[in-house]
Amino acid sequence: MAFHTARNPRYSSRDDAQSPSQMFKRLTRHPATQALLAWLIGLYLRLIWATTRWELVGAEHLKPHQGGPMILAFWHECLPLAAQGWRLIARENPAAPGRRAQALISRHRDGRLIARAVAPFDVEVVHASSSKGGATGLRQLLRVLEGGGVSVITPDGPRGPAREAALGIAQLAALAGLPVLACGAASSRMRRARSWDRMRFPLPFARAVVVLEAPITVPREDPASALPAITAALNRATERADQAVAR
Repeated sequence: MAFHTARNPRYSSRDDAQSPSQMFKRLTRHPATQALLAWLIGLYLRLIWATTRWELVGAEHLKPHQGGPMILAFWHECLPLAAQGWRLIARENPAAPGRRAQALISRHRDGRLIARAVAPFDVEVVHASSSKGGATGLRQLLRVLEGGGVSVITPDGPRGPAREAALGIAQLAALAGLPVLACGAASSRMRRARSWDRMRFPLPFARAVVVLEAPITVPREDPASALPAITAALNRATERADQAVAR
């Protein structure tokens, strides 16, 4: 007589064979873990803000836009400094105290994590990207600008190529009838990730510089023609920030 042992349906061979890396991924995707990570990243950013000597170069370019709509652009590699860069820019804009910026961030869970982390820096997130929901995101940012708000974009995100501006930022500027303010940010103490963009992670007790370039006008009839100027201005702003902290 043959006997058969019933297998618990809650378990499978795939569960039995789960690797440590798979278990780690599942753990990091858990909502509680995501909330804890967001809190830790936010705490880290607040530590950087409190222990860093900040300088804004090019503040004169903000004067025509005080209290009005603005389009700010950073390369994706500057993302950890961009939220603090916005706080610095807002501090130089007395016409709009407590003003919040809207940033275009990926719908991916990492984007949701960033959204929670940057909230203390008066940054709200529009969840979209060039690869998924990009048109919806641009429409949302356009409504923000039409209401007198501020939009922050990383035009080479979320996947690159690094330092190549995608068309979306030029389309947004053309539709809104606004120029693009290219920004760069660097810290005298920072580490570079091994990611596609070599993202910049600032360290405490440093000097940081945020650079604003002159506004770039985008023609409504041909937005793509402004992309070389936007790319050049973003590169110039980032390089000027690097040179400033090196000195």
